Amino acid sequence: MFELNKNLELPPQLKWKFSYEPELLGWTIRARNYNTFVADAMFWFCFAVIMISSILMYRSMDDDPVFSGILTVLFFSVVSISLISITHQRMNFAYRLTRSGVEYCKWKDFPEWALTFLKWLAGITAIFFIFMATIDPSFLLGALIGPGGVGLTYLSMAYSKSYREIHTEYHHHEFKWDEFTQLAIATNREVVDLKYSVILEGDDFTTKWSLNIFCKRKQKEKVAELIRPFLSPGVPFIKAKVNVPLSTAP
Repeated sequence: MFELNKNLELPPQLKWKFSYEPELLGWTIRARNYNTFVADAMFWFCFAVIMISSILMYRSMDDDPVFSGILTVLFFSVVSISLISITHQRMNFAYRLTRSGVEYCKWKDFPEWALTFLKWLAGITAIFFIFMATIDPSFLLGALIGPGGVGLTYLSMAYSKSYREIHTEYHHHEFKWDEFTQLAIATNREVVDLKYSVILEGDDFTTKWSLNIFCKRKQKEKVAELIRPFLSPGVPFIKAKVNVPLSTAP
């Protein structure tokens, strides 16, 4: 009906439960499915610590300003990239709305971009150190410490099965319209929040939680208006601040 974001490639194992029904609306999006205020505050605090540490490290190495500068840049780059990968992770989402309900898939791919960055960083700095070693043999030590360390980090990330499993996720959930008890348009995020009350398979009690539907900028009102007619009569429709939890479904 309206294009919400550039389509992502869906996971091959995904099978929509309501695939037999026409799709009223469907889209894919990459979003930060957690409290971004806390994550951003943590990022800037840690970034300041990394910056100060890099400056102090550079000033403590007085032997060779070029050698010291290269090592400092390597330290700053690797640690900063690691920090960003922790505080600014994004999850892939695919949503599908039909007359029966809403279902979504969320998955996280392994960050191949980080491997590419580390590989190029190790290669470029290694060439630089080897070239500088023709002028001063002491740069060979730098080639072992700097690019060598980056190379080992790349190998451990690229070929560690456990590391890849930690950074890869897949979940698929579906809900019927009569399971929702409140519809809200978030005032602080591009999110449509649906509170639900269901008895999960294998449980004998009711689970109450929220489904956060992540939307493209300025599209959440349209999504909410499409959903509203399918909800049970009397379900509240509000605008409110939404705190995105660490998990959007049990």
